[in-house]
Amino acid sequence: MSDIPEALTDLAAAGLVARAVEPSAGESWLSPEHEHCLNCALALDGHYCANCGQSAHVHRTLSAFFHDLLHGVLHFEGKIWRTLPVWVWRPGRLTREYIDGKRAKYISPIALFLFVVFVTYALFSALGGGIKLDAESAPNAEATMQEAYAEVDAAVALKQAELKTTTDDPAKIAKLESELAELTQQRRTMAAIGDVTGVDIGDTPSDDLQISEAINDGEVRKAWQKAKDNPQLLIYKLQTNAYKFAWLLIPLSAPFVWLLFPFQRRFKLYDHTVFVTYSIAFMLSLVGIASLCAYFNASGLIAPLLLYAPFHLYRQLRGTYELSRRGAIWRMLVLSIFCWIAVLLFVIGITVAVSG
Repeated sequence: MSDIPEALTDLAAAGLVARAVEPSAGESWLSPEHEHCLNCALALDGHYCANCGQSAHVHRTLSAFFHDLLHGVLHFEGKIWRTLPVWVWRPGRLTREYIDGKRAKYISPIALFLFVVFVTYALFSALGGGIKLDAESAPNAEATMQEAYAEVDAAVALKQAELKTTTDDPAKIAKLESELAELTQQRRTMAAIGDVTGVDIGDTPSDDLQISEAINDGEVRKAWQKAKDNPQLLIYKLQTNAYKFAWLLIPLSAPFVWLLFPFQRRFKLYDHTVFVTYSIAFMLSLVGIASLCAYFNASGLIAPLLLYAPFHLYRQLRGTYELSRRGAIWRMLVLSIFCWIAVLLFVIGITVAVSG
């Protein structure tokens, strides 16, 4: 129960941080209290100063102070009720209109992102999202890895033997060579991971060993060794620090979106940044909702949430960049792969950072 006050504090911080990014929108007061703005001294002619934008109404009561606190936490903008439906169901329209300058009725992407990050972290804290490792996990993981490597190694040997006996079918030879190259790369990757993690996977080819040796001297090796020595401490550090570094997902993801439109000059890097910020915020919100479903034993709702994620990405791509169905589908599939690459880079980065 001690996590509940901390989670509420984080929730309050979420609203206040987001409100700091998007101050005073959609608010009005009955009448000005002063003839001149208290901030810049310009004569007032309305509820707000025409020069600096400060409200004509400046409260100095404790009740008004706590009203601002509640307003920041529970509302954080009157615009949230106009943003949420479009963000959930028509994300492409939201992104395109924001980029085109229609912003008065929407929450900015960075304010929404910050709010979702803090709320998601507050949920994890309140629901007791800590991961516990038992003593049997390491041996089981080692055995699983050894078995997986043995299967891939056997598949490589089988393809090599099949390739030697196939000499009269160029198409089949090309297919076998492609499959063999993919399996060989998988084996090399697993050998490198086994060497870094200290798992004995048996005799490995010289090419695989060269890749492993190249990894051993790097920062990843050092970070992994610290994680291996005290895995629970690493997990705790990741859980308590991941939200602080969550903004790194934006610069990591934007270049991948740019790669989908390299020769279309009308789409700028700013457009892609707005796109990924709204998209990442939505995906994080799905993670938070899925955590709630798991906590309340409503696991049947998790699968629809996971299925909606690529559909949401498809709709956002199509609406933002005015794509055809086919163009949006193939970009959604490619971007889904890019998303996992960005997440992997993010996890590696914060692992090295918190292990240093």
